Amino acid sequence: MNSQKKRIQQLTLAAFFVAIEVIMSVTPIGYIPVGALSITTMHLPVILAGVLLGPEFGAGIGFVFGLTSCVRATMQPGITSFVFTPFVQVGNMHGNAFSLLIAFGPRILLGYLSGMMYRFIVRKTNNKALSATLAAALNTIIHTLLVLGGIWVFFAQPYADALNITTGALAIAFFTTITTNGILETVLAAIVVPVLTRALRPAAERMGIKNE
Repeated sequence: MNSQKKRIQQLTLAAFFVAIEVIMSVTPIGYIPVGALSITTMHLPVILAGVLLGPEFGAGIGFVFGLTSCVRATMQPGITSFVFTPFVQVGNMHGNAFSLLIAFGPRILLGYLSGMMYRFIVRKTNNKALSATLAAALNTIIHTLLVLGGIWVFFAQPYADALNITTGALAIAFFTTITTNGILETVLAAIVVPVLTRALRPAAERMGIKNE
């Protein structure tokens, strides 16, 4: 298979993941509201793209995830949407450049690190299923910590004010989110990503696509 044809097929598969990410962002399956935060399934296509297509494509799908979250926060703002977009103001609280960092940074890293971690583990273990499981679980945890950590570092007080709670109560709320929402998202990724990877790998390999 010549390099140009392979590149076209890679871009076609990447476009498929972009379409899935966009569809999920505008339907209830992408975000499941729980209080002021959401349980998301938006991380699944990002991780899957990283595992199947490699870290660069994973980062690209992660960018799409970040873009959809920024657009969603802008077009359908809630009381805490300012942490994901600089274009929303709630009372005296408004987003800024750090909002874009929170919206895009963890999502791009999610795809990139998923691809890199899968590649590293599969080379060490030669076990594709285990590698996909570990990459999915570990990077979901990292993503959750980066998003919540970014909100805490850059917007702890405004975020707490928006929820009408103290920063101490916010810390407890974030810890609860990590141990509930975060665990559910991690388990979901650890189950779904290996299954979908196994299902899609033959088609990817016929296109000459391997992240190994």
